[in-house]
Amino acid sequence: MSDATAGMIEAQKPPPQARRRWGIARIAGTMLCGLWAALGLGIAASLVSNYDADIFTRYMPRMMEGLWVTAKLVVLSIMAGGLLAIPLALARMSHNPLIAKPAFAYVYAFRGTPLLGQVFLLYYGAGQFVDELQAVGLWWFFRDAYNCVLLTFILNTAAYQAEIYKTAIESIPRGQWEAASSLGLHKGTTFRKIILPQAMITALRPLGNEIILMVKGSAVASIVTVFDLMGATKLAFSRTYDFNVYLWAAIIYLMIVETLRRVWAVLERRLTRHLVR
Repeated sequence: MSDATAGMIEAQKPPPQARRRWGIARIAGTMLCGLWAALGLGIAASLVSNYDADIFTRYMPRMMEGLWVTAKLVVLSIMAGGLLAIPLALARMSHNPLIAKPAFAYVYAFRGTPLLGQVFLLYYGAGQFVDELQAVGLWWFFRDAYNCVLLTFILNTAAYQAEIYKTAIESIPRGQWEAASSLGLHKGTTFRKIILPQAMITALRPLGNEIILMVKGSAVASIVTVFDLMGATKLAFSRTYDFNVYLWAAIIYLMIVETLRRVWAVLERRLTRHLVR
């Protein structure tokens, strides 16, 4: 065998695999994974060993009713908040301080305070103005805890979605506005048909995160007597003192979040399939 042939064969050999050393980061990661695995096995063992068919049969239908309440709260708040968020995002981008500053104050207030405090402020605060609300015919709305929670969720998610849309719209190159203007397109038409569709693709992943946060944050509704999933779980625990009902609720929440994550991943993949990867 000639030296040239031997060299070619040697060059075609795959490079030797480097041995991975057990550094501090790898050891810590392995231990953490093992801890999570042990925790999962412990939860599964607790559910199996402490399973009570009578409690499950009696209270799982209530929890499913609570799940329906949670789903309605999240869907309605995300949809109504989204309708409010786009004009709010445009107001945030306005060069008129009389429009931009109130919009900034709104977003700052709702993003800077806890959701639970906002629910308390609206639900219990409305009770301080019964006479005034009755005078304007709105007490029927604010005396219902569900309505107060829904309104709070709408106002809260509108603030977060407005910042998402604002960032997404500002990420579109200014040249697209100029190109549309050179073609004689109106600014409103440019925004609806050129800028907003591209911005929605950019905002897709943050919006998915916001929906997931709203699903988990919706549990605060149970504190003001709304029987959502967590409210039904608290009721079941107060009557049975069986801690496993909270594990059932945690699994249901986890299944919701995982389903949303997978649906959102498919949606994002379909809407961005035309982009170069």
